[in-house]
Amino acid sequence: MHSLIRTTVLPADPESVWRVIGRFNGLADWHPQVPPSIIEDGADPETPGAVRTFTIDGEVAARERLLAKDDTLRVYRYSLLYSVLPITDYEATLAVLSHDEGAEVRWTATYRGADEAVPQVEEVFGEAVFATGLAALHVHFAAHPAVE
Repeated sequence: MHSLIRTTVLPADPESVWRVIGRFNGLADWHPQVPPSIIEDGADPETPGAVRTFTIDGEVAARERLLAKDDTLRVYRYSLLYSVLPITDYEATLAVLSHDEGAEVRWTATYRGADEAVPQVEEVFGEAVFATGLAALHVHFAAHPAVE
């Protein structure tokens, strides 16, 4: 089993951060590299079991299922149902935690795959998705400070 983790601390209160990032179908609203997702079968996008699909140039790039969501704890967990990467058993968690300087955003994942796939997963998910998204949050909260 392999794992990824990327974290950042933002100068904003956790609730403000969660309002920006806490919607399962809202990733494209704050992430500059992710296309808008479509929730399959008219499901409630905030209810576990909902599946979001990301399409690039008419081709499905990824499908993810919401496994759990807790707005009180400011966390949601999801699994990867389809990806072009050669991995299985991918589960990720996006969480907002209280921090002395504001809010810590922690994005983690575990997955199975050959050791040769790890650099590609690190690049695609670790850097292009996780790190790029976290950097975008710094830009957002620099422009729209929200500190308790």
